[in-house]
Amino acid sequence: MTYDGYGDEPRNWLDPWTVRALRGLSGIAAGGVLAATIAAVFVAYLATSRDFPGPGGDLITAHVVASTVAVGLQVAADRLRGGASVLASMAVLLVAGLLLWTQWWT
Repeated sequence: MTYDGYGDEPRNWLDPWTVRALRGLSGIAAGGVLAATIAAVFVAYLATSRDFPGPGGDLITAHVVASTVAVGLQVAADRLRGGASVLASMAVLLVAGLLLWTQWWT
């Protein structure tokens, strides 16, 4: 395998760095929502197996719905370009914020 000609052309970024940074931030948020969902399901499993009060079904449902929506929007943000990517990224951040506000802070 050779690398002849590798790097001869300048990179042609389709989006400015701000859009790419926003996509990265929303990816971190989507991963955090997914991690919180896995943690909530695990804690619910442990609580029910040990007869200890744990998170209820509404919390689990909210986390599963939020993680499904956030990951779907993040996939769309990664595949889209320009303004559509920005809107999808902002929607991921909104979903993550709503999940935190409604299930963790209130």
